[in-house]
Amino acid sequence: MAVRGKQGPKRPRDGQATRKALLDAAMAEFNEDGFEQTNSNRIAARAGYAPQSFYNHFADKLAIFIECYNHWVDAEFAHLADVRTADAAARQMIKHHQLDVGFRRTLRHLSLVEPRMRGARADNRNRQISAMRDRLPHLQRRTDANIAAGILLVERLADCCADAELSDMGIDGQDAIHELAILIANRFGRR
Repeated sequence: MAVRGKQGPKRPRDGQATRKALLDAAMAEFNEDGFEQTNSNRIAARAGYAPQSFYNHFADKLAIFIECYNHWVDAEFAHLADVRTADAAARQMIKHHQLDVGFRRTLRHLSLVEPRMRGARADNRNRQISAMRDRLPHLQRRTDANIAAGILLVERLADCCADAELSDMGIDGQDAIHELAILIANRFGRR
């Protein structure tokens, strides 16, 4: 099968390096072509490995997608760790979401149709709730449902900004960032 000129360089055999290269290649493929149009052979070739290398590290395409998602969430946590203002958090979230627009669109779809993805997403959302309680002690008084609702609202608005949905509606990008910052401050700021 031809790989449309995306074949990466041949790589040495190192389990961790191979796994990382496969994850990086998968993220690029999912961003460019989505889940359905991507296959394990293309991922392996893009990473510079033979197709069987993929199955030495991942059970199937959904397994690597879920691991890419877990890494994506960890990266978002890391990017937000040092922000001190709602405005900085809004800008950082939009920037992070813009890096992987195709991946995020695929994630939203797979979360609706794949039970394993839905479970992985629920696990990560629970991790977000715990992390927010740890980082923001004033949230201890709030219910998990309240925090989850805030997470979902903020995430969806960040996706709308990253996907240019608000721009399509004629809403200025700076106004959208401002509204996201207000939402973050209202949902997660001290009251």
